[in-house]
Amino acid sequence: MRKYLLLLAALVSVPAAAQLPGLRRRDAPPSPVPVQNPIDVLRADFAAQSGGTTVYFSVGSANLTPQAKVLLQAQAAWLRQHPDIAVRIEGHGDPTDTRDHALAMGAERAAEARDFLILLGTPAAQVSAMTWGKERPGPPSAVTTIVPPLGGAPVIPAAG
Repeated sequence: MRKYLLLLAALVSVPAAAQLPGLRRRDAPPSPVPVQNPIDVLRADFAAQSGGTTVYFSVGSANLTPQAKVLLQAQAAWLRQHPDIAVRIEGHGDPTDTRDHALAMGAERAAEARDFLILLGTPAAQVSAMTWGKERPGPPSAVTTIVPPLGGAPVIPAAG
């Protein structure tokens, strides 16, 4: 019995590679490289190069502030460099507005941002505008530029 225990102890202490010459230790599989969606890359580039995607307005106003104009100038420069990308400007009303007033304010803000981008040399066919009013709340008193999925128009929401 003692011989069997010694033999068993000897077998257990010998590494498996020494017992079976063709056997190798399995390393952890390489971690998969995350695949990025091309539209996500475009959106990130747009936000990074233009300084952001949201343009803020004063409460109850559709007039562009000096800060909003600076951001829209950077967005226009990016859009001129990427003529194959279309964007949509989405307008949102102020949280305290009535439903109808929020629709009207969102439309005014979206149109104001769109017109300013066109004034800066962005082709009109590259920019569309719409309003969500209170149906889809966005940042208060803001317009957001959104790059939509490929095959769709990128979006610049105008919230407010």
